[in-house]
Amino acid sequence: MKKILSLLMMAVIATQILAQQQPQQQPPQQAQQQQPPQQRQQMKPEETEDWSRRPAIITPGKFGAPPSDAIVLYGGPQDAVNWVHENGNAPIRWEADSVLTVVPRTGGIKTTRSFGNCQLHVEWRTPSVVTGTSQGRGNSGVFLMGLYELQVLDSYDNETYYNGQAGSIYKQFIPLVNASLGPGEWQTFDIVFTAPIFQTNGELLKPAFFTVFHNGVLIQNNVALRGPTEYIGIPAYKAHENKLPISLQEHGNPVSFRNIWIRELE
Repeated sequence: MKKILSLLMMAVIATQILAQQQPQQQPPQQAQQQQPPQQRQQMKPEETEDWSRRPAIITPGKFGAPPSDAIVLYGGPQDAVNWVHENGNAPIRWEADSVLTVVPRTGGIKTTRSFGNCQLHVEWRTPSVVTGTSQGRGNSGVFLMGLYELQVLDSYDNETYYNGQAGSIYKQFIPLVNASLGPGEWQTFDIVFTAPIFQTNGELLKPAFFTVFHNGVLIQNNVALRGPTEYIGIPAYKAHENKLPISLQEHGNPVSFRNIWIRELE
């Protein structure tokens, strides 16, 4: 009997020794609390204040009017000189009065100045008299750098392929929602565009990006373009200048534009 008790005691002692040699398991939360806190650098609040660049003071425009640092591309007939025919430097042949209206079969137009990264505001209106369907109804386009199209179309109760409706990055990105107003109503595009960047050997380093608000509603959220707009085929980048003119498309419909202004961005 004593021998049995002695063996049991030895077993208990051995178990306790083994338990002491092994790290004790703790609940994750308790173990985390007992870990030494991460070293935190003691800093003063002013050490994280940035005084390197003072933002320029501008006067915002009211109700879509251009801010004080914007370049007005079209605000009336006096600004027709800011545009030329898309195929050269000839004067535009669109109607240019208080608004700028496409004259069918006269060709598109482009700015006399070139732009890269920018914030662009465009107001546009499709004809109040509805003719045509799908892509034949109130069709035009805003081409950043003359290459990357944001589609203008009467998309109010007008079915078409979704990456070709108003607010699409044509044949690339469907708008998040259809925010179109009816025919004959003025609509707005507010665009933030980042131009692509190419390496010295012509290889793409960074694609172009679009963010677009249509009538105040976000419809394109910083999308990375696959290349310039193509009607047929898959887009592919080819190296080009850092800044190029902005184009407005003539697609056979008398679409009107007004209050076009731009802010150049770094």
